[in-house]
Amino acid sequence: MENIFIKDLKDFVDKEVVINGWVANFRSSGKIAFWQLRDGSGIAQAILSSADLSEGVWAKAQEVTQETSVKVMAKVAKHPKKDEYELHVIDFNYYQIAEEYPISKKEHGVDFLMDNRHLWLRSAKQIAIQKIRNTLIQANYDYMAKNDFVKIDAPILTPNACEGTTELFEIDYFDDKAYLSQSGQLYIESAIFAHNKVFDFGPVFRAEKSKTRRHLTEFWMMDAEMAFINLDDNMNVQEELIRHMVSAVLENNKAELEILERDIKALENTVKPFHKITHTEAVKMLQDMGSDIKDGEDLGADDETMLTKKFDNPIFVTHYPAKIKSFYMERNVNNHELAECSDLLAPEGYGEIIGGSQREDDHDTLLQRLKEEKLSQEDFQWYLDLRKYGSVPHGGFGFGLERIVAWVCGIQHVRETIPFPRTINRLKP
Repeated sequence: MENIFIKDLKDFVDKEVVINGWVANFRSSGKIAFWQLRDGSGIAQAILSSADLSEGVWAKAQEVTQETSVKVMAKVAKHPKKDEYELHVIDFNYYQIAEEYPISKKEHGVDFLMDNRHLWLRSAKQIAIQKIRNTLIQANYDYMAKNDFVKIDAPILTPNACEGTTELFEIDYFDDKAYLSQSGQLYIESAIFAHNKVFDFGPVFRAEKSKTRRHLTEFWMMDAEMAFINLDDNMNVQEELIRHMVSAVLENNKAELEILERDIKALENTVKPFHKITHTEAVKMLQDMGSDIKDGEDLGADDETMLTKKFDNPIFVTHYPAKIKSFYMERNVNNHELAECSDLLAPEGYGEIIGGSQREDDHDTLLQRLKEEKLSQEDFQWYLDLRKYGSVPHGGFGFGLERIVAWVCGIQHVRETIPFPRTINRLKP
């Protein structure tokens, strides 16, 4: 008998195979038992009949518990009515008979499920979420490779707080202080002068004391930086990337989207051009919709939710007031009060998933910004140097993976989008 995976059952109809996996669920009806067998590649029904098994093997089958690990020898059969494949068990062995499994079919509270996250990951919906996350990661890498981006690994430990220490985790670094990175952006900017187009992808850390459904203290971020581009070029890349990532999920994760009961209309709408509105236009829209946002203010989470429910696909909001944006963002050539930047908001109330901008490429202007923000010139001298040796127009963007996963999966809270979430109140398991 050949060892195979459940995903390949269709190629082995009427043949005897071996499947290694776990009994996700089981039930018995008289002299027939049904196991829901999971092996990581899929789930299939295994049918055990007392008529086909020896008395000893049938008796052994009565010992099964949820999440018991097994080696099953079976004949593959096509389901008579569905496009599914079954396993008619010939024999089996236990690897280990599991103890009473703490996660049952009944409703459990969030804290209980998070305390048992190491086990909750095995549930059908959680498996679906992580498979979609994997597809999104792979699609990001595929797009970058096809479009000549070079991966540059930014450091996680940084010597200075780029924009103040309030959102950074400080650690002792021998006889000095260091911080866990908020973003690899500033570091990978240095690599565009060698490679033109670069990106990084890895964990970042924000010490925000936030309890919203969109925030984690540790999450995965992709930063991309490009030489010789303007803001429109930048937004075009973001649009192409998101369309590519969503299309990959629609193509490869139909089963997972069905398990999550995801309405895919908004995902399918990503084939249409993304909307573009200015921050000024967004504020006016929000005020007309009843928001108390004032001119010149940043969009809050509630504002983003309200705005994105007005559109059926992603929205670029451009040209925010420069005073509420970072020091490294270039100013708009026609209005220096505005930053040459954009945020990409996902529809259905999911809000910001990407932030991007033109980077200030003039040395003296950037130095003046550092002084205005009371940031140390010494700490940023290396960053200023980039504007002294062949500076060019350049820009970039970054996305938070977990927010994209939440939107694509139709999940309301980002804590389910990462295997082991870290929040203000959770560091375990």
